[in-house]
This record gives sequence, structure tokens and C-alpha cells, in this order.
Amino acid sequence: MTATDPVANLQTLIRCPSVTPAEGGALSALEAMLAPLGFSVDRVKASEAGTPDIENLYARLGKDGPHLMFAGHTDVVPVGDEAAWTHPPFEAQISKGELFGRGAVDMKGGIACFVAAVARHIEKNGPPAGSISFLITGDEEGPAINGTIKLLQWAAERGERWDACLVGEPTNPDRLGDMIKIGRRGSLSGKITVHGVQGHAAYPHLADNPVRGMLQLTQALMDPPFDGGTDDFQPSNLEVTTVDVGNPATNVIPAKASASFNIRFNDSWTVEKLRAEILRRLDAAARDGALRPGRQPVAYDIVWADRPSHVFLTRNNALIASLSSAVESISGQSPRLSTTGGTSDARFIKDYCPVVEFGLVGQTMHMVDERVAVADLETLTAIYETFIARWIANAGL
Repeated sequence: MTATDPVANLQTLIRCPSVTPAEGGALSALEAMLAPLGFSVDRVKASEAGTPDIENLYARLGKDGPHLMFAGHTDVVPVGDEAAWTHPPFEAQISKGELFGRGAVDMKGGIACFVAAVARHIEKNGPPAGSISFLITGDEEGPAINGTIKLLQWAAERGERWDACLVGEPTNPDRLGDMIKIGRRGSLSGKITVHGVQGHAAYPHLADNPVRGMLQLTQALMDPPFDGGTDDFQPSNLEVTTVDVGNPATNVIPAKASASFNIRFNDSWTVEKLRAEILRRLDAAARDGALRPGRQPVAYDIVWADRPSHVFLTRNNALIASLSSAVESISGQSPRLSTTGGTSDARFIKDYCPVVEFGLVGQTMHMVDERVAVADLETLTAIYETFIARWIANAGL
């Protein structure tokens, strides 16, 4: 195997069953690819009470600036029903021009291509004029507690500084070259509990049904819309994701009801302002007697989820222009600059340097028969190789 071949790189990584939180041999395989290229490699284990220990990898080539970081993860989600796979999920078989396997798209494929791109750059030009590093976690698909956020802290404490970062998540919805992510919406979650009075369904005047109060509160959370969107972000959107009363009896009014929600929000909001708006809506709805005429205001409490994700937008011409021009020159497509989708580890990296995301087509990520077109691996490698050269040339601007 040569590190210049993205297909061989990816097959090696897929054959490592690195389902979160297991390392599965994937970081060892990556170290074996990077060390012969001249990278110094550190394996960093992170721990926190109540969470699984996670092994991560940090590798650097070069000592001077400009310093480009490539970030990603080797952990993958479970395979689901293995019998439903056309090809075994950890054998990395190729069929009809597609490479099958868990992590092929999300995101061992991106890692495999960036390794190949660096190897080709070195083969043609020698070591880069600057530094390139890999920041790879084993905890992106899990709680994201002992992964990127702690690996960044570990590296920064040792004096590492970065000028830009590319995250290799699968960003393209349909074709390679469709989309570059230049930011992400924020994410805030919470759980509401409405307290009522348990009683017989035939005697509602002796009880207080919390479901009625919950309907008022959840309606207020979803309507009216929080905003109409901004120049760079789509409208903020709140979804109620669970509603539960824990009541198996049809003739009993329950004592309490709970509901969880998540809102993906744009740059009209900060976490603090959004929490205040949600509480304002809940308090107003609690006083509304539409479903509970003659009753006292709804008695509720709310618990906010830990670690909300903050909205961010990257504005760095050297980084965005270098990647956009590389994508267009290799794929023939002018990529859209987008902030759509969920969260990624870029939400942690943005506190250390400008960050963008570009990787494979994401249509099969997390699915049975996750797979990638072999031709796309070669195209993405060529894009990454072109990007490396152009970013190094432009980074001093």
C-alpha cells in the first residue's frame, strides 16, 4: 500500500471496526500512513467521569507557518442490521465502481483522500512550505466530550497554533463540488415538565390535566416563527422531539407531562437571548387559559441541556477562495457556500482558527450499505491536493 492511493487508504481504515467509542485499529492504521511521510504523531487519550475513555490522534509535519489543520474522525456509527448489507460493513469491498463500508462517507473517506493528497504533494514538491497537521478524534459520533474539544486543548497547551482548518465531513448533497460549509447554525435543547393533579378521567374537576398545559406551551414554542432567516442563514427552527406522560391507563389523568425540544438557530440569536425568548413564550402561554378555563397558570419547569452549540460564520478569504477555486478547477462546479445542516466538530475548532468543511457526497452516511463512488475518491484527492498548494500560496495575503 502507498499513501498516495485514496482507495487503498480507505479500505484499510474501513477494515478497522471503530464503532464509537472503540478505536478499532483505525488510529493505528492512520499513524502507519502518516509516519513514513515525516509526520510526528501523538496518540492522546482523554477521560471524563461518566463517559467512555477516547483515544485521539494529533500529527504534524513541519515546524513553521503557515499552519493548515485537517480535522476529522475515525469513529463510526453502528452498522444496524448487518444482514441487510449487500456487502459486509467492515470488508471494504468494491462493486460496480462503489466502495462499500461503514465510514466510507462519514468520514473515513475524507481522511483517506487528505492523506493521499498530502502524500502526492510531498512526492511532487517535497515537504510543504509551512506545516500541515491532522487532528483526528474517536468521539465525533458519540458524546463529543473526550474528542476534538479536549484534543484542541491538549495541542494548544503545547504551543500549537493554526492559521486555518479544513474539516473533511461529507458536505455535498448530490454531486462532489456542490457545497462548502462556511458556518453552522447553533443548537439548543431543553426539557419542559408540566405539573398537574392526578385524578379520574370521569371527574376532571377534581384533577388538573398537565397535557392541556403542555399543549399550550409547545404551541407557543413553535408558533410564531423565531425569525425569517438572515443573509447567511436559513430561519431558526424549533422542533418538539418527544412528548411523554408515562401513563398506561386510559381512565387516569396523569400527574405530569414532559416534552423535549431542540432549536437550530441563526446569527439573529445568542444562546442567552434565545433562552430568554423561550422563557418569555412559555410564561405567556402558561398564563393563557384557552385550554384550561378558570385554572391557575400552568405550573412548569425547564431543564436546559448541557453544552449548547453556538452559531458561527467563517469569513476568511484565503481559506474560502483557495478551497472554492480548487473545487471548481477539478470538479468543474462552482460550490455553494452554505451554513445548512446539523452541527459538527467545526463548532469547537472555530474558537482556535478559521474553519470550513468540504468532503464527499453524504447521501448514504449512517445508512445500511454506506458507500462511495471510487471515482469520487480520486476527484476529492485532486481537490485536496490543489487546495493545499493554493492555500499555502495564499495564506500570507
